[in-house]
Amino acid sequence: MQREQRKLEHIKYALELGDGPATTHFADLRFVHNCLPEINPADIDISVKLMGKRLRLPFFIDAITGSTDAVTEINGKLAQVAASCGIGMAVGSQYGAVCQGTGVESFKVVRDKNPEGLVFANMSAFVTYEQALAAVDMLEADALELHLNAAQELHMTEGDKNYAGLLKNMLTIFQDLPVPIIVKETGCGIAKEQYEELLAAGFYVYNCAGAGGTNFPAIEAARSGKELAGDFVGWGLPTCWSLIDGQQVIPAKRCLLASGGIRTAGDIAKAFALGADAVGITAPVLRLVLEQGVGKAIAYFEDLAQELMQYMLLLGCRTPYELRRVPLIISGETRNYIDCRGYDLAALCRSRNR
Repeated sequence: MQREQRKLEHIKYALELGDGPATTHFADLRFVHNCLPEINPADIDISVKLMGKRLRLPFFIDAITGSTDAVTEINGKLAQVAASCGIGMAVGSQYGAVCQGTGVESFKVVRDKNPEGLVFANMSAFVTYEQALAAVDMLEADALELHLNAAQELHMTEGDKNYAGLLKNMLTIFQDLPVPIIVKETGCGIAKEQYEELLAAGFYVYNCAGAGGTNFPAIEAARSGKELAGDFVGWGLPTCWSLIDGQQVIPAKRCLLASGGIRTAGDIAKAFALGADAVGITAPVLRLVLEQGVGKAIAYFEDLAQELMQYMLLLGCRTPYELRRVPLIISGETRNYIDCRGYDLAALCRSRNR
């Protein structure tokens, strides 16, 4: 019952606390206007192919809580949104369902409501191979997110604090799992050094899940009646910076997913410009489903898609991936970050092909 209560509290505090206080730093980026776009709106195609499936819109609903029957209806509605919009969906951690048998239906409903869609299973990076496989089988999932959440666990009263042997355990799962593994952070971002380490180990799909959106350390602190202090308040690598780090080292044939505080069509366009292959959005969709219903959530994604195409029209891009060739102006703390990391600012501003 303790785990089930925690999952409900995650939803409660995610909605109460909102984003931040860290920012994504997408505001430090501006596109250079193209006054000769030479493009017909009818030629714009924002669909993308991900994990072997075509998404009509280049989005996915990122990890949503589960493992309690109380959220079965919520996950079912989110799956309806994904099916209607032609987007992907990741579920929340299935540990309770796999290991304790709690809330299994809160996950199975996702595949029931979206039988042909792109669905990601989700487990901690410390589970066994057998547990990971059970999570995949539960959903007939197309991929498995292995989530990294040291900062969240640190501030969770009942959290795991020992992360020794993490990569070795991930490799044990990776070697035999029949579906791709997505290495996913949970709101603190992935840095260049860890991308390189994961690439060397053979992993090829990443979800940066940077800082600027839902703050899980703050949620865990709130659950225990505390507040974060000092650097921990805004801990993590902003989503913009994690994408910049990723595009420095991730080859073109690998997959980089963007999530973490992405809220507007402008954020989405900038994420694609920085090398993203698809964009995950969670909190706004959860709020809409809970407060206004499935129809409003569907309209939200359709509106985002239309606004994204407006950006692409003004910039002369026929696909989201062509945004990587659009010149950028980079200022503020992001420019300082690029300088501190030793990256070529002029090259980044000109083109970011992976």
